[in-house]
Amino acid sequence: MPFASVNGIELYYETHGTGPALVLAHGGGGSHLSWWQQVPVLSKTYQVVTFDHRSFGYSRDVVAGPGPQAFVEDLTGLLDHLGIQRVALVGQSMGGWTVCGFAAAYPERTNTLILCDTTAGIETPEIDQTRASLRERAQGNLAQLLTSAYAMSFPEREPALCFLYQQISALNQHISPNLVPTLMNLHTNVAPIVEHRIPTLLVVGEEDVLAPPPAMQSITTRIPQARFVTVPKAGHSAYFEQPAVFNRLVDEFVQEHRSS
Repeated sequence: MPFASVNGIELYYETHGTGPALVLAHGGGGSHLSWWQQVPVLSKTYQVVTFDHRSFGYSRDVVAGPGPQAFVEDLTGLLDHLGIQRVALVGQSMGGWTVCGFAAAYPERTNTLILCDTTAGIETPEIDQTRASLRERAQGNLAQLLTSAYAMSFPEREPALCFLYQQISALNQHISPNLVPTLMNLHTNVAPIVEHRIPTLLVVGEEDVLAPPPAMQSITTRIPQARFVTVPKAGHSAYFEQPAVFNRLVDEFVQEHRSS
């Protein structure tokens, strides 16, 4: 099993395929396993890198460790370990904080930035309102938040996939109870992303209640070059609920900006 000794921990990762590097950063309900519908498709064109954030999947944090505050430097260490200098970044939900934070810290290493169903630590009035609503409704409990993850029709339409999502999520046994409030208090300075005009795609399920379309669309007021797209019949996990649409959006956007 491949582990990288980075930033004080052993970080689990996988690479699949050859070509330009493409990182997939999972959300709070998943791990590297979450991307099973993306890896076989995207690895035909890219070197796809998946990993387990610290405290998720096979990765462990140190006792009283930094948790999400270390996510950006964990990813930096992994890319250095793999010898990857420039990368296309995809982050879903929690993973949005990781990839957006990396792009802001290392814009010269970022080819494209794709944020899926995530507000990524970016501050706008609409996002602040959403964040306050989530704190009130879930009181910071990740499990409670994840009960709202799907489009309303998804459990009935795809019961097997819904069950699989829950099983993958249940494998995360070491998540800090402070994960959600810690994440919500991490803010991303997007100025370097704007200054370097990093091509940015915002993808959101039209029925997402955790990162609602209006909140995600408001990111375009902070990142003017960002393109906003909604995915029909999807909730907070558009990549899982509508994988064919998601894969096409990612591939087309990355290909469009490969030479930029």
